Amino acid sequence: MKIIQSTEEMTQWSTQHRKAGHALALVPTMGFLHDGHLSLMKEGKHLGDRLVVSIFVNPTQFGPGEDLATYPRNLERDFRLCRETGADAVFTPNTADLYPPGSDTFIFQQKLPNHLCGLSRTGHFQGVMTIVAKLFNIVRPDVAVFGEKDFQQLAVIRRMVKDLNFNIRIVGHPTVRESDGLAMSSRNSKLSPDQRVTAQCLNMALKIAQGSLEKNITDAAILTKNAADFIQSHPETAIDFITICDPDTLENVSKIDKPVLMALAVKVGATRLIDNMILHPNRTPQK
Repeated sequence: MKIIQSTEEMTQWSTQHRKAGHALALVPTMGFLHDGHLSLMKEGKHLGDRLVVSIFVNPTQFGPGEDLATYPRNLERDFRLCRETGADAVFTPNTADLYPPGSDTFIFQQKLPNHLCGLSRTGHFQGVMTIVAKLFNIVRPDVAVFGEKDFQQLAVIRRMVKDLNFNIRIVGHPTVRESDGLAMSSRNSKLSPDQRVTAQCLNMALKIAQGSLEKNITDAAILTKNAADFIQSHPETAIDFITICDPDTLENVSKIDKPVLMALAVKVGATRLIDNMILHPNRTPQK
């Protein structure tokens, strides 16, 4: 496994392997890897001949007062996990290389960022799209794998790739969960033991909504209120949003007559967590 810091060296490595006929798969991460990341990496190995994992805590996607300074990091552990999972290269650029003095170009998108997380995280998706576009231009992958836990991020990147004519296949990978249902996240490490138990309420709220839908409760306002009441019954929770929306446009829906996305963001203590689920109105009730 090759560890690469220089953007020029990363492009040279990619060019060499592309000339050799190797299809390149990229898994972009911010490090502090967990089993969810490893699942993305395994998918990438399946989809490409060579796997590149990028590790970069991107400052432009963090807003004022967010957790850039305290975002968990453990690069040596990350290298070990990448090596054990079979990555061929790990790209760990520094901030000065990706955002040199005078950098003034960012990618802006009109619609998708104006929903869900974008309502409270101004500029977040501008930073996400810009760093992902930079990684695409440097690594030049044939395919890139992203987790469906960050559903809005995946939608935004797919739209960017389509609109800007990137010749890259974007693959969404299902959310990987802990045994108790909590969506895996690097931020889970910041939860206290009690908060870790409380955090299970996010996935439970989604399941309750699906159960209500199977009982023909199709009013989105009722489902979101029930979810909010359930989450707020748990200690140290503060809801950012709970939304039921069209999975393609992310626009709110009021009546559910087709599969919809239910997405939520909740602070447990000081840690902001997200989760989502596609709700199916016609699914046979689970026993």
